[in-house]
Amino acid sequence: MSEILPQPPVPSPRQTLSYLRQLFESHGLEAKSKLGQNFLIDLNLLDLIVRTAELDKSDAVLEVGTGTGSLTARLADFAGAVVTVEIDKMLQPVAKDVVGDRTNVRFLFGDALAKKSELNPDMLKQWDEAASAANCSRRKLVANLPYVIATPIISNLLIARPDIARMVVMVQWEIAERLRASPNTKDYNALSVLVQSISDVEVVRKVLPANFYPRPKVDSAIVKISPNAQKRAKVGDVPKFRAFLRDLYVHRRKNLRQALAGFPSGRKDKKDVDAKLTELGIDGTVRSETLDLDQHLRLSRAFGENAELGARNAE
Repeated sequence: MSEILPQPPVPSPRQTLSYLRQLFESHGLEAKSKLGQNFLIDLNLLDLIVRTAELDKSDAVLEVGTGTGSLTARLADFAGAVVTVEIDKMLQPVAKDVVGDRTNVRFLFGDALAKKSELNPDMLKQWDEAASAANCSRRKLVANLPYVIATPIISNLLIARPDIARMVVMVQWEIAERLRASPNTKDYNALSVLVQSISDVEVVRKVLPANFYPRPKVDSAIVKISPNAQKRAKVGDVPKFRAFLRDLYVHRRKNLRQALAGFPSGRKDKKDVDAKLTELGIDGTVRSETLDLDQHLRLSRAFGENAELGARNAE
């Protein structure tokens, strides 16, 4: 008797401009700009996102921004499990219709963030449960991220979940530039240092507004972020490193000596600051954005929360 092979899922409708317009009209919906809703209508780019994620049944995927479910369905065809989160409840019936009977998808309707610096704990719990149920050994974030939450989603997930193997995300071009920026450039900031200190960043493709419905006012980019265990081990306590970077970049235009002496978390005596900078061999008259990753790490160890530098009243 010949073996009966399982049938592949019925293909979902391809998300084109005409398809989206008809879909929205039939459900009496319209895109909400305040939620950063811009739906990808270039089929090649949708496939590029999935290919870049390199999914197989070992992967439990988190998608933030379900939208109409077009990307969700493609992810489910390759991954072992998909947990997809959408804040707009009006899109729930649309997404479920598009995804169809794919049983490896969990829909969550709510905010992916509990607050700006904290992820929704139920989202993480559901992701872990889905991974366990499907015997997935890897975690990946694959999403067309709403612009308004892209930065906190990326940074908080990188910090909270060292088990993430890869992120493939669509973000605003400006954010992509920051993620990959080099020292002494206008886009280099605390986000650049944090992400590059614990992962490898690649801009896969620049994406123009014409590839979305409705069209955003800015360019976008597909970015691949690959967490790096060796880099993370070098950083050590990642949450404390982020806290240090936030303090350091509060007053971006101050030179390094002024920024370190006036830390929001505790002002420091300028003589102590000068002495420690001399010991580190770092010029206190330069600005933070001129420093490379290693110099930021050395500063964090010397001036961070647990550093042995006595905080006294500033001069």
